[in-house]
Amino acid sequence: MQKEKLPEMKRSLGRPFVAALLFLTLSCQSRTGAIPHGKPSPAFQEAFAAYVQDVEDAGEDIHSIMVLQHGKILGEKWWEGYGPALPHEMWSVSKTFTSMAIGLAISEGLLSLEDRVVDFFPDRLPTEASTPLKEMRVNDLLTMGSGFERDPCPQLRQSAEDWVQGILSVPVIHPGGASFKYNSACTYLLSAILTRQSGQSLADYLKPRLFDPLGIEGWTWEESPQGITCGGWGLRLKTEDMAKMGQLLLQKGVWHGKSLIPAEWITAASSRQIASHPSLESVERKGLNEENSDWMQGYGYQIWLCRHGAFRAAGAHGQFILVLPERDAVIVMTANNGKTQAQLNRVWDNLLPVL
Repeated sequence: MQKEKLPEMKRSLGRPFVAALLFLTLSCQSRTGAIPHGKPSPAFQEAFAAYVQDVEDAGEDIHSIMVLQHGKILGEKWWEGYGPALPHEMWSVSKTFTSMAIGLAISEGLLSLEDRVVDFFPDRLPTEASTPLKEMRVNDLLTMGSGFERDPCPQLRQSAEDWVQGILSVPVIHPGGASFKYNSACTYLLSAILTRQSGQSLADYLKPRLFDPLGIEGWTWEESPQGITCGGWGLRLKTEDMAKMGQLLLQKGVWHGKSLIPAEWITAASSRQIASHPSLESVERKGLNEENSDWMQGYGYQIWLCRHGAFRAAGAHGQFILVLPERDAVIVMTANNGKTQAQLNRVWDNLLPVL
């Protein structure tokens, strides 16, 4: 770029573009880390600036975004009050990490998809266990097809009672796999099962197998009063840590030439295992369908499928690890945002065309 033409470019493209270009240039020159930086194309730079402007025009409370392609960072931004060194609440992005732990445990022979849940907790069952409860499998917990009538976790989080016993006392009204009902209790049970089988908390189990090899440091994960990692929530990570996880998923579990997670598990976890249709009332009121909603593409093993051949780890208020195999790309975001479909649409509209 010739120096004398910069004022003209400022007038024609506007300050958002110049600010984003400056940010991207400086970040590529000054930051180092486990994920290398690539050289973004002019088209990507312009699209990234347009995305930032779109977010700010809409008043969305996005905290950070990082875009990788071909294993390199093309663009990154932290909004005011947030930064690269700050761990962020993951909410249900935590569930995808739990899924990876279960995949590892299965590969190590500690459990199987067809194991019955009640067999892990014979001392925590209600007096009269229903047939659907007796037949519930590990696979049903992974797919949110457990058949539980409701999610007791909001109440249990305020209680010191045994969470496993509290969950298993909730009525099970559908056979396993018959219907999808998003339920953090399923993920907590997966964590409790792994603890029973391995003798370690989920967090301790994953540390040498996942966090340490990925170079993820300074993370924390909330526990229940019984010392069981919550599984479905409570993990705190930095933005680049999320990107490492996304890149690992994209690479089918391989990191620097070493397999950390079996490729077949990631393939199964990121494939449609059950339909993920929301309530009929919500579908009709919001006009949802599979063409306009990323929440109706299906659910794998604690992973959501997306449009555009993508899949994602998703957490409340706009925490996302988007994996786009067809574009060899990963996009991660942290936020405090209530309109998560609009948040995804801004990514699809602005960034997808230039990847």
